[in-house]
Amino acid sequence: MPGKMVEPTLLHYSVHMILILQLIMLPVNADASEKLVEDLFHYIDEHQDDFVQSLKDWLAVPSDSSDPRFREELIRMVHMTAERIRTLGGTVQLIDMGFETFHGGQTIQFPPAILAELGNDTDKATVCFYGHVDVQPAKKEDGWKTDPYTMTEMNGNLYGRGATDNKGPVLAWIHAIETYINLKKDIPVNLKFIIEGVEETGSPGLEELLKGHKEFFSDVDYIVISDNVWLSRKPALTYGTRGNAYFFVEVESGEKDLHSGTFGGIVHESMRDLVYLLASLVDTSGHILIPGIYDDVAPLTEEESKLYESIEFDMEEHKNNTEVNTFLYNTKEEILQHMWRYPSLSIHGIEGGFAGIGTKTVIPSKVIGKFSIRQVPNMQIPVVEKLVKKHLEDVFAKLKSPNKLNVSLEIGAMPWMANVDDPQYEAAKIAIRKVFGVTPDMIRDGSTIPLARTFQDLTKKKIMMLPIGGADDGEHSQNEKISRSNYIQGTKVFASFFLELSKLHEDLQTKSNAKKVTSSQVIGS
Repeated sequence: MPGKMVEPTLLHYSVHMILILQLIMLPVNADASEKLVEDLFHYIDEHQDDFVQSLKDWLAVPSDSSDPRFREELIRMVHMTAERIRTLGGTVQLIDMGFETFHGGQTIQFPPAILAELGNDTDKATVCFYGHVDVQPAKKEDGWKTDPYTMTEMNGNLYGRGATDNKGPVLAWIHAIETYINLKKDIPVNLKFIIEGVEETGSPGLEELLKGHKEFFSDVDYIVISDNVWLSRKPALTYGTRGNAYFFVEVESGEKDLHSGTFGGIVHESMRDLVYLLASLVDTSGHILIPGIYDDVAPLTEEESKLYESIEFDMEEHKNNTEVNTFLYNTKEEILQHMWRYPSLSIHGIEGGFAGIGTKTVIPSKVIGKFSIRQVPNMQIPVVEKLVKKHLEDVFAKLKSPNKLNVSLEIGAMPWMANVDDPQYEAAKIAIRKVFGVTPDMIRDGSTIPLARTFQDLTKKKIMMLPIGGADDGEHSQNEKISRSNYIQGTKVFASFFLELSKLHEDLQTKSNAKKVTSSQVIGS
């Protein structure tokens, strides 16, 4: 009834007491938290040589997932990782991933995948870390200054295949946990791991693994991926990646190659048709010429535009790293936007014809052009595929060529975007400020990391990409490295992240419980 006085109830007092106790305990908890961070960082500094030695041991294992000759070593690397997690007190499952068939018909066992967990306190947040311990191929004669499987420290950098991609970050996560354990401190979150051994060959079987072990993720609150690098020398958090639609366009003129002296000038040449088709895809400024391809790209808002202003990015350094003379755009903002939030089309090569050293006057009977479109959020693969095929078919029709055209989509990977307001991003920002003294740049990645979207779609959990590698680490390239500083400071970031995330998660739970109490009171009244 209007004007009716609602008498205080036990529920009222409960809510008030919770808030009062929080205020009373805040300074004490804050002091204890700062002391814990100080102890964690001190321990990590004191034991950094031990952590570097662990990385050296791991880098000595040639866990190349693309070469069947190294399969035993790759499997050994997975078992080494599992054993390290067991020493933390974790429960480890090694999941049989079946068999892989290589070109030529050779069949070989996949390395097992690791599902592990440490802690099951229902009052704590549960964080799942994804990583991989396989590596790209590497040989000294490829141009390495040092043996790629013998970690070498030079000028503050730790060189070796897998240093930054991804053995260094996986070990940094493990060392952060070890630090709590060795200091006899309570780990503030529950931890889970999913670690695989075939990421560098496309993570075959991972999607089926996630679908078949949904219960493993049922109590997970957050998933963290540390498998990428910063944009510059400044720490960064990644909240988005582009997708990838990879196409083959095939033109066939006959059953066999022809001599250009005998048949040149009297036949419709497949290579000529193909070159014309490829030239119709993109102009010299990088603008994609396929009608409708930009229709679903979100317009740049003023709010988003401002995000690029504060990002640290040295254009000249980026030119030097890529060894190019000039870019298509002249400002930092334009370059970052075209790397991250606009689609791009790249022509990768032509299969067929003559591509060897010397001369050969052949008219190839069949040629295949290969190109890809890096998609951005809102672009849908079926729509892109339809637009590409229609454009190429329309252009081909104008050639009035009797040759056969076939356009096929070979890869369709969706872009990924995270919610930067999720608690894990705020916790990571706080952790980075405590370690590096700066607020991290919020960046996207122009490449495609399908795992982030796969985890997001299949687990429905909050995903974050938390890199600790430097922009110049050279993942997949010769002389891959991670700096000692990034490796050790990254360990501190992870250790601090656990603590900060636990606080934010607890605050959310408290607010949620308070709302439930208030709702119950209103219903009861």
